[in-house]
Amino acid sequence: MGRAFLQEEHEIFRRSLRKFLEKNAIPFYEQWEHEKLVPRSFWKKMGENGFLAPWVDEKYGGVNADFGYSVVINEELEKVGSGLVGINNHNDIVVPYINSFGNEEQKEKWLPGCLTGEFITAIAMTEPGSGSDLAGIKTTARREGDYYIVNGAKTFITSGIHADLVVLVCKTDPKAEPAYKGVSLFVIEAGTPGFIKAKQLSKVGQHCSDTAELVFEDAKVPAANLLGEEGKGFYYLMEKLQQERLLVAVGAVAVAERMFEITKEYVKQRTAFGKSISQFQNTQFKMAEMATEIQIARVFVDDLVANHIQKREVVTQVSMAKWWVTDLAKRIATQCMQLHGGYGYMEEYEIARRFRDIQATSIYAGTNEIMKSIIAKRLEL
Repeated sequence: MGRAFLQEEHEIFRRSLRKFLEKNAIPFYEQWEHEKLVPRSFWKKMGENGFLAPWVDEKYGGVNADFGYSVVINEELEKVGSGLVGINNHNDIVVPYINSFGNEEQKEKWLPGCLTGEFITAIAMTEPGSGSDLAGIKTTARREGDYYIVNGAKTFITSGIHADLVVLVCKTDPKAEPAYKGVSLFVIEAGTPGFIKAKQLSKVGQHCSDTAELVFEDAKVPAANLLGEEGKGFYYLMEKLQQERLLVAVGAVAVAERMFEITKEYVKQRTAFGKSISQFQNTQFKMAEMATEIQIARVFVDDLVANHIQKREVVTQVSMAKWWVTDLAKRIATQCMQLHGGYGYMEEYEIARRFRDIQATSIYAGTNEIMKSIIAKRLEL
């Protein structure tokens, strides 16, 4: 089945990226998992080959690529491993904030480095005590002359250890009512006095995606690093979360397809009771069910991508896709592991890593419970 938003040039780009990853990522991925970091050298190779935020305008080093290229990059990185999520996060979640809300001086200062791999980015929303409640954050930024003094802590920050630039969500007016009107965004540069990368967190999965706690102790941030207007941060977040959650769904479909692919090969090769386990009716029914659900997910998500490219507002449907597709991918992981039998529980088999890695998708970018609350609200319930 064709994908209407992808043309031949997208597939040429895909083949080029896949060839690049086969040489520069796949042979080293297990090592990166062990070291719990994707090396900066890989980021720079991605940049050198035009795989970092190619949608950015030519004047900053991009090629004005359409969102279809972002989908291709997301899918191909996910096929290698979900631990590369930090690159997708950089390309299509963090850098868009700078591109959309930064002034010309900020864009000229930061965007070129984001495309070359000189700057690795992160976004710091979640706090130890607030979770998905963005309006309830406690990190504050107080204006003092030409600077803001920032205090607070963030957790579960993707690429937090590597990050050269952090888009920080904080309160510039803690007394604002309603609370979300006091939220602002800042770009915090590594090396800022009072900005501390506290520790790298040890996760169940996605091991080579560095995830960190960040601390701000009277961090002295230039007022020139305010992103957009003071007090508009929550609105900026709401504007960008559609794309973030859509990308999670895109990645989840790609992972589900990968898990199905490796399981199909395994059940055809594995024998029991004198025949391939793919010949057992239970196996065939399970594989048929998974293939059907994955195809439904693919059609649904591709339709949302096409609508997003046309700049249509599909927040409700994206919220549906984010929770349903990630839940589906988790079910696929469980069923595929079961079909691998005892070998599925062994670290040397890819399905074991996939089973670990997929669990986080129902939590980040807003938990699936939050997605259902958004849907219910938009249904006027």
